[in-house]
Amino acid sequence: MKKFRSVSALLAVTTSCALLLTACGQDSEGGSQDSKDKQDLTIGIAMPTKSSERWIADGRNMTASLEKAGFSTTLQYGEDDPDQQVAQIENMITQGVDALVVAAINGEALSNVLQQAADARIPVIAYDRLILGSPHVDYYASFDNAKVGELQASYIVEKLGLESGAKKGPFNIELFAGSNDDNNTKYFFNGAMKVLKPYLDTKQLVVRSQQTRLNQVTTLRWDGGTAQKRMDDLLTSSYSTARVDAVLSPYDGISIGILSALKSDDYGSADKPLPIVTGQDAEVASVKSIIAGEQTQTVYKDTRALAQVAADMVTAVLAGEKPETNDETTYDNGRKVVPAYLLDPVSVDKSNYRQVLVDSGYIDAGELR
Repeated sequence: MKKFRSVSALLAVTTSCALLLTACGQDSEGGSQDSKDKQDLTIGIAMPTKSSERWIADGRNMTASLEKAGFSTTLQYGEDDPDQQVAQIENMITQGVDALVVAAINGEALSNVLQQAADARIPVIAYDRLILGSPHVDYYASFDNAKVGELQASYIVEKLGLESGAKKGPFNIELFAGSNDDNNTKYFFNGAMKVLKPYLDTKQLVVRSQQTRLNQVTTLRWDGGTAQKRMDDLLTSSYSTARVDAVLSPYDGISIGILSALKSDDYGSADKPLPIVTGQDAEVASVKSIIAGEQTQTVYKDTRALAQVAADMVTAVLAGEKPETNDETTYDNGRKVVPAYLLDPVSVDKSNYRQVLVDSGYIDAGELR
């Protein structure tokens, strides 16, 4: 393990100062200039954007978890601009933060700034999105990303009745994926395709657009407007005489865009019901859509628990200890396999949203009215 500025080391400095006041910079009023207690340690938090309800919650939860652990925090949002996020992290390093928690906008854009962090002996925790191409990512806190895709695809298979063993179909499906610069995108998509491929092979599921490769279905910055435009184009080019039965959507914001395009093409009427549309993150707008019978499913990821895992990692690393991990083989960022702790996602639809989201306190019932 790299030699970080650990809590234990800093406490040792404090003890030394008590014995060697002059050497440690003791001032005339008895205060130490160089020593730090735990509450004097500052953790830099870099989040992607405030345009997503999910990331606002992540920033809030991350700050609360670290401050509860006794740290000071500084939180910055990069607003989906990789250069801005790099500049924010550089500024945090210059300010002397003691650790960094980073949810990357572009997983491949941080190599140089993480070298700066390493030179300053600042540990780095990758939050939810794996940082690529750098040996200076110490730990990774996330969810089982492949399972997210599996849950979305399995929901489609179940609701179409394909898993019954009967030769049902063919059903028309279109595929969407996340941003091409987010490492999670491939895990979500590959997890989903692992479930869907047998039905695509038997033609029980048909992608009329023939856009089935990951590089054909990505959605830059996970943007709902971009997804809406693509869905509009698909409906025009491939569905003038056919209907869409299901849409694999990886994220709630994308799902809302897809639904807007579908409703503009008269889906949702008595003669033309909406297809199955999946999602991820259990954002309030999409949960309300599920209750209204529009979006069909979302994948819930308890970001409160994720923030606590990341905070525990920070606490352990700064104490010179090894954080708890449960996956030390999967997440190769191109320079190293990053030790990870993965949480389990949960599939949510109209039948269980109250139990999973409201009863757990994740969403206030009043927000869904």
